[in-house]
Amino acid sequence: MPDGHPLRRISLDPPAGTPTRGSILFMPGRADFYEKYLETLAEWAAAGWHVSAADWRGQGASGRMTANPLVGHIEDFSIWVADLGALWSDWVRTTPGPHVLAGHSMGGHLVLRAVAEGAASPDAVVLSAPMLGFVTPIPPFVQHIYGRIMCRIGDPERMAWKVSEKPGAPGHDRISLLTHDADRYSDELWWRAERPELEIGPASWHWVERAAASIETLRAPGVLEAVMAPVLVLAAKKDALVSWPAIEKAAERLPRGELVAWGAEARHELLREADPVRRQVMSAITSFLDRAVPAKAA
Repeated sequence: MPDGHPLRRISLDPPAGTPTRGSILFMPGRADFYEKYLETLAEWAAAGWHVSAADWRGQGASGRMTANPLVGHIEDFSIWVADLGALWSDWVRTTPGPHVLAGHSMGGHLVLRAVAEGAASPDAVVLSAPMLGFVTPIPPFVQHIYGRIMCRIGDPERMAWKVSEKPGAPGHDRISLLTHDADRYSDELWWRAERPELEIGPASWHWVERAAASIETLRAPGVLEAVMAPVLVLAAKKDALVSWPAIEKAAERLPRGELVAWGAEARHELLREADPVRRQVMSAITSFLDRAVPAKAA
């Protein structure tokens, strides 16, 4: 990055002889690492896309921002937006168009914010379960204030919850928040054991406060309405981590937004769901890209 912080990046090219379709840059979610999405990245490459993905600053193998390496932390989400802008500028110079920007969960939030703020200018956008609101009993208008209070009454870099992906969720039941597919869930655990540097746990209270502030940024009038790129939004109505109503409202505000949603058959990690849902997810992405950025005639 411009300030010298390294980001870990992976690139996959289409098989030799496969017609080039364009390029996709994929950004994972909070506490994620790109190994979790190798199956999806490889499928896109097999379809003719030049594919890249990266670990966000402070997670995966892109370093840490606190003394405790298990804490997910960032001083401000604008740092991640700037990182994505720098990565995007370098990536578009070295890959063929059309250029597609995709993100999951927190990555989807940051992708959408980067596009809204002009840090990236993709030809099309794909968002998987974007973090546009939280599933919590705390009302949205209180979340930012609550985060500020918790930062003031203790160390802002302390973990905001103990285990798993959300406060109150037991660690042994983490799979029930993410996917119905035990094999894909086990794949993540294998990578964490094989590469311990990827391990990360709950977010800091400062992350919680800054996340609420960043979500408020996207909720501001006129922000999403100014996004002119075609955007596919994929969501699970029963998502236990990110808010379905917030996603639905955001999709309605996007001038060229398309929303595809699943019911109880889908959990948060749509790209890592059981095959019946995942096939539908991948098909929805293919259909969207065929319309938004059609393949050039041979």
